[in-house]
Order: sequence, then C-alpha cells, then structure tokens
Amino acid sequence: MKQSRVILYPLLVFILAIMACNSDGSMDPNSNNNPGQESPGQENPGTDSTDVDSSSNRLKITIGTRTFNATLVSNPTVTAFKARLPMTVNMTELNGNEKLYNFSSALPTNASNPRNIAAGDLMLYGSATLVLFYESFPTSYSYTRLGKIDNPSGLASAVGNGSVSVRFELE
Repeated sequence: MKQSRVILYPLLVFILAIMACNSDGSMDPNSNNNPGQESPGQENPGTDSTDVDSSSNRLKITIGTRTFNATLVSNPTVTAFKARLPMTVNMTELNGNEKLYNFSSALPTNASNPRNIAAGDLMLYGSATLVLFYESFPTSYSYTRLGKIDNPSGLASAVGNGSVSVRFELE
C-alpha cells in the first residue's frame, strides 16, 4: 500500500502541473498566447505603431474622409473593446439606422434596454456584435453601452447606404 502512494503522489503532481500549463508551456494565467483569442487590432490593424494611452476614454472614428470623436464609458466591455484597437472593420447595413460588425470572439456584456437609441450611440448587441447607430429611434432590444459620438452631425451621410469601412482608434 505504501508503495502505491509513492507512485501515485508524483503522478498526481505531474498531472496537475500539466493541467496548469497554457498551450505555450507557460504557467502564466494572463498569457495571451491562446490561438483562439484576437490580438489588438487583429480585425484589420493600421500600419502605425504609435503608443496610445489605453486608459483614455476618447475614441476617434474615421469613415472615409470624415472623422468623428466619441467618448467611451467605463466598463469591462469597453476595456475589452479598447484592447482590440486600433482596428478597421467593414460594417454592414441593418434596418436603415445602424451599421454592425461581428467580432470573431465575444466581449463581456452587461446589457440593458436603453428604450431610446440616439444617433451616434456605439453599442454591443449580444456579446460580439458592434453596432454604430446613425439614426435615433425607440427600441425594445438590449445592448451593452460602449460610448457615444460627441457630435453625430453628418454621421448618416458619412456611413451612406450599404457596407462601409470604419476605423476605430484611441485618441
């Protein structure tokens, strides 16, 4: 019986050590070497490599030749969103009042019904759909708020009809 414990104990320690390791062999639980996760800007990153203060809640949104400034709220969803910036994505049209983009992986959520959508609202629908609203209207849907364009004047004409390329980056 004592001999079985001598064999089982090292085996148990070995199994636990393997389970604690990430796929890259590190034991760091915060390691970002998980092949299923997106890295910052993976959607379609820009070529600039300037460092931006990730604690900033100021967002620059570029659509064609137009630039809009937005203020982000402070929540875990925004923190995860900012980790993906800068990014340029192709947003598709929906319902004549919003453009959307589906991320390849989920963000944390805390959805609620805002009752009314305002032009310039930037929200997350579900856990992976980024929505930029360019018209105001009442809604029965729930969203996680990311932020709002400070002055959405001209936003509807900038996004136009159909799909549009939109660049998001921290100021």
